Amino acid sequence: MNTLRTVFLMTLLTLVLVGAGGALGGRGGALIALIMAGVMNLGSYWFSDKIVIKMYRGREVTEGALYDVVRELCLRGGLPMPKVYILPQPTPNAFATGRNPKHAAVAATEGILQILSREELMGVMAHEMSHVGNRDILIGSIAATIAGAISYMAHMAQWAMIFGGRDDEDSNPIAMIAMMILAPIAAMLVQMAISRSREYEADKGGAKLCGNPFYLASALRKLEAANSRSPMPKVNEATAHMFIVNPLRGKGGLKSLFSTHPPVEERVRRLESMTIG
Repeated sequence: MNTLRTVFLMTLLTLVLVGAGGALGGRGGALIALIMAGVMNLGSYWFSDKIVIKMYRGREVTEGALYDVVRELCLRGGLPMPKVYILPQPTPNAFATGRNPKHAAVAATEGILQILSREELMGVMAHEMSHVGNRDILIGSIAATIAGAISYMAHMAQWAMIFGGRDDEDSNPIAMIAMMILAPIAAMLVQMAISRSREYEADKGGAKLCGNPFYLASALRKLEAANSRSPMPKVNEATAHMFIVNPLRGKGGLKSLFSTHPPVEERVRRLESMTIG
C-alpha cells in the first residue's frame, strides 16, 4: 500500500512539474529548472554519506553494541554491511544515508544508546536498514529534484514579470501569480507526503527484519518523548527528514501537512497491529 502511495505521489509531483512548466517557464524553462535542481541534488545524493556524517561530526565504530546490532541485522537480512557511526549528541535519534546499499551508512546518537534496550535498538536500526534496502535516499532525491525545479520556475517567472518577460497576449497575470504561489506549495506538500509514506514503509520493513514490531514501537515512544523534552540542537532542516523521529518540533493542524514524519502515535498503532508470520 505504501509503495503504491509513493508511486501515486511521485506521479502527482511530476504532473505538477509539467503543469507548472507550461504555465511558468514553457518547455525550455522547465528543462533548465530541472537541470539546475538535478545538478544540486545529484551532488547531495552521491556524497550524502560523507556530507551528512561530517555535518553531525559522526565517529565511525567497528565494534560495540551499535555495530553488533547492525551486523546481526545484515546477516539476518542478507544485506551489505554499512559503515556505522555514533554522533556526539545527547538527544536520542538515528538515521541512514548513502546512495545505495553498497555505499550506505547508519548513524545513531550517543543519547539513543543510553535509553534504549538492545531489542529497541535493534528495532530502530532495522528501520534504518529498511530505508537503505528500499533506496529511500534515491526516492527522496528525485522528489527533491522535481520540487526544486518547480520552485526554480516560480522564481524565474517572478523575475520575468518584474523585468517584463513573457508578455504573451494569452497570458493571464493573475493566473501567473497564483501559479507562482500555489505550485511550489503543492510540490512541497507532495514531497512531504512522499517522505511520510517512506517512513511507514521503513517501519513495516524494519519490523519484519528484526522479527518483532513491538521492539520498534517501544523505541519510537521513548524517542518521541525524549525529543519533545529536549530537541536536538543545531539541526539542519534539509536533513531533518532523515532521522527516525522528527528532530524539529511542530505537531498537529497545518504543521502536520508540512511534516516529513507521520505522527508517532499512528506509527506505533500500525506497528502494534502488525502480525509477522
